[in-house]
Amino acid sequence: MAPSTGDLQLTSPGAGKGSDELEDVRLLDSYEKHYIHHDETKRIQVRITGMTCAACSNSVETALRSVNGVTEASVALLQNKADVIFNPSLVKDVDIKNAIEDAGFEAEILPDSGPADRGGVAATLVGQFTIGGMTCAACVNSVEGILRRLNGVKRVVVALATSLGEVEYDPNVISKDDIVAAIEDAGFEGSFVQSNGQDQVLFGVGGVYSLGDARVLEGMLSGTKGVRQFRFDPVLNELDVAYDPVVISSRSLVDGIQLGSNGKFRLHVRNPYARMASKDGSETSTMFRLFISSLVLSVPLFFIGVICPHIPFVYSLLLWRCGPFLMGDWLKWALVSVIQFVIGKRFYIAAGRALRNGSTNMDVLVALGTTASYVYSVCALLYGALTGFWSPTYFETSAMLITFVLLGKYLECLAKGKTSDAIKKLVELTPATALLVVKDKGGRTIEEREIDSLLVQPGDTLKVLPGTKIPADGIVTWGSSYVNESMVTGESTPVSKEVNASVIGGTINMHGVLHIQATKIGSDTVLSQIISLVETAQMSKAPIQKFADYVASIFVPTVVSLSLLTLLCWYIAGALGAYPEKWLPENGNHFVFALMFSISVVVIACPCALGLATPTAVMVATGVGANNGVLIKGGDSLETAQKVKYVIFDKTGTLTQGKSTVTAARVFTGMDRGEFLTLVASAEASSEHPLGKAILQYARHFLFFDESSPTSGTKNDAAVLKSGWLYDVSDFSALPGRGVQCFIDGKRILVGNRKLLEENGIEISTEVESFVVELEESAKTGILVAYDDVLTGVLGIADPLKREASVVIEGLRKMGVIPVMVTGDNWRTARAVAKEVGIEDVRAEVMPAGKADVVRSFQKDGSIVAMVGDGINDSPALAAADVGMAIGAGTDVAIEAANYVLMRDNLEDVITAIDLSKKTFLRIRLNYVFAMAYNVVAIPVAAGVFFPSLRIQLPPWLAGACMAMSSVSVVCSSLLLRRYTRPKLTTILEILVN
Repeated sequence: MAPSTGDLQLTSPGAGKGSDELEDVRLLDSYEKHYIHHDETKRIQVRITGMTCAACSNSVETALRSVNGVTEASVALLQNKADVIFNPSLVKDVDIKNAIEDAGFEAEILPDSGPADRGGVAATLVGQFTIGGMTCAACVNSVEGILRRLNGVKRVVVALATSLGEVEYDPNVISKDDIVAAIEDAGFEGSFVQSNGQDQVLFGVGGVYSLGDARVLEGMLSGTKGVRQFRFDPVLNELDVAYDPVVISSRSLVDGIQLGSNGKFRLHVRNPYARMASKDGSETSTMFRLFISSLVLSVPLFFIGVICPHIPFVYSLLLWRCGPFLMGDWLKWALVSVIQFVIGKRFYIAAGRALRNGSTNMDVLVALGTTASYVYSVCALLYGALTGFWSPTYFETSAMLITFVLLGKYLECLAKGKTSDAIKKLVELTPATALLVVKDKGGRTIEEREIDSLLVQPGDTLKVLPGTKIPADGIVTWGSSYVNESMVTGESTPVSKEVNASVIGGTINMHGVLHIQATKIGSDTVLSQIISLVETAQMSKAPIQKFADYVASIFVPTVVSLSLLTLLCWYIAGALGAYPEKWLPENGNHFVFALMFSISVVVIACPCALGLATPTAVMVATGVGANNGVLIKGGDSLETAQKVKYVIFDKTGTLTQGKSTVTAARVFTGMDRGEFLTLVASAEASSEHPLGKAILQYARHFLFFDESSPTSGTKNDAAVLKSGWLYDVSDFSALPGRGVQCFIDGKRILVGNRKLLEENGIEISTEVESFVVELEESAKTGILVAYDDVLTGVLGIADPLKREASVVIEGLRKMGVIPVMVTGDNWRTARAVAKEVGIEDVRAEVMPAGKADVVRSFQKDGSIVAMVGDGINDSPALAAADVGMAIGAGTDVAIEAANYVLMRDNLEDVITAIDLSKKTFLRIRLNYVFAMAYNVVAIPVAAGVFFPSLRIQLPPWLAGACMAMSSVSVVCSSLLLRRYTRPKLTTILEILVN
């Protein structure tokens, strides 16, 4: 027999330690280190969980500074970290941790992680794992508790709705295989998905059919320069490779293997999200197969008990005695034994592992209930055979219970699959292949070939045909077309794309052929970031879910105790003659009567519905938000946004279009107008401010295209027709909140507001002041220019309001939200803009750092404050706000600091975000009402509380059906959120105050 390749591991000869730690896609940043500050003091960093606003960070800072020995403490809300300097002779690390926890937050001292060896393994990795078999919040608590106890694990987050776990761990202490083993030992199915290990890639391999093929592949990889280590799984045909990107790229590796094997071996990059989707489908199909098997075996039991007694011939066969038992009893026992121990084996395995780890879950309840009815039925048969007194058996109870539980799990899998549609749809947007265009040095195309889209590299030129998806983010280098970006931005109107226009990977080219140059690939693309944001949101836990987690942690032991109490109460009551004998089943006794109530309590009281109430609603909401161009970063954001009282808007680029244009230019000296504009444009050329770009564009247009531009034969006139038409600038500096300054030909030039000129002692004449006031009162910004310490001229710049701004402001008022505008612009311009848009509360001349102080001023009375902004200078305010909303067209820093990202750059989505949050939490409350009401009503009925008066009894098999349907009802309730439609512009004003 040929040797098995099942355990084959291929490793390059020079591989260092940690070859089992081959990871791929980046998820989160690793921890930062702590270090000694001075000889007498020590500095540490602490990760803090649970902070949601500036008030939280202030509470932590106050708690830390009150500790004796702490000399300095600062809390970064955005990074969820605290930086603490203290005297180690007076206070210990653990005292600092306890102080934070006493303040109501979770704390973790970040470990010392010195510089890693170049060829070694990162200090910590964040891995993502699929966890199958979780049914309720108790399961989540069980997995999290077991993983947290593992040596080397730093942080664990498990999401029930997505069946995913995110684990931060030290790969030098524990491997991903150890984590998978711990998950499986806890009674669940575990598998590794991805991690933040860099320079590593996972390939699917075709063409490897034998151990010989595997050895050939090993030899090729071992001889490839730049390959550090690798591992091949012959069962899954997957190749895990770590490589040096300086020496070799992933595409070169693929090309080398395929060419070196003459096309025998074919490699393609595995998409981790696609693998997760296939696992979800596999779990659903497994549940369906188990349910059908159980149903097929349960149908004969139904016939034996209900139909066959009315068919004399068949019934006589069932009453035929075969050995000590009747033929009908033998059939029931055989059928139920298969259902109980073959089909229902998963419940015993999971329950056993859970109990070994000191936890309880739904599997424990199912195993207890079915085992009790099965064991009693077997004992009743044996007792009848020995004594001749035949008690009724309840084999069908065990069978029907398992059948209905499996039905519930199958329907739950289907429903949960629907809730994860958002990520699946986003993953499907990524095209499988890309058309690579290879050009010579002269720019002529010499080759076009199809490659895996995941192998595209920055700088590649890609050809996009009409009707196909754009494979990566990039810039159009040739051609023109319209692109459908609705799947990313939510905007249905196709967008025109010309040369130098940016395009987003995953969007669809509508008409013409385009050549694009890839600029962002992999996890850096817009689509990947959207997937990451949606996934992070679905992994997060809303604060309201802590209640469900707590209830689930004590629910199962409480139910078991309640079940035993029910058994004792009914049995003792029967023994004391508290109820008539006619209540007993035929040939039954008090113990059997009490046992049925007890089993019903065990079966029906499952915390599944309670545990699913929040995560499924949050999961659906994040998907719905993504489909509508609103990216939500977490369940806590949803919970906070629905209580917003103030919405603070940045002016430039948020309320306005951010497309400033120069509308007036006046020179107050004898300087030539063209010379004046060239000086200003030269000064602003190094600025990133939108106003600077508007000035540069105006000057270029005036000098190149305006016929009124003077031609005097000066140096400037000769330069404007050349690419280097701007003057050389030295000592450029941007002055936040004031403007810019630099030197041209040794003379200082200042471009900015009044404050800039006044600080530099430059006089502003009455004529200039009057002109500037006139501009400001017409909602324009006046830019003053001084050259060689003389005020030379003024530019008037207008930034038109977004067309929906005034309607959105009025819509927020209708919702009971108070709009506020904050800007660094002057008071006259700010008031003019605010009046036009309908905002009464205005804060002007605010420095960038001061925007966060404005946010805090509104938070003093405990109000929930949202901040809407787009620029880097808005980031502190976005982080300080309870709810930060970043315009999607804004900067990466602003997006990183926010809780919501508005992809469409449309203010209507501010209302959409708040409206969706309110509807989501209304749905969560309804889910909790369903789940709690179900248990409040069902448990007393199952325990027989109403039996003496109303003769209402809930048989165990019906209790199992009710338990199964409770989870399905909650998930289906959450799925109703998929019908959400965002308020339209024409109906926003009709929104009523909730």
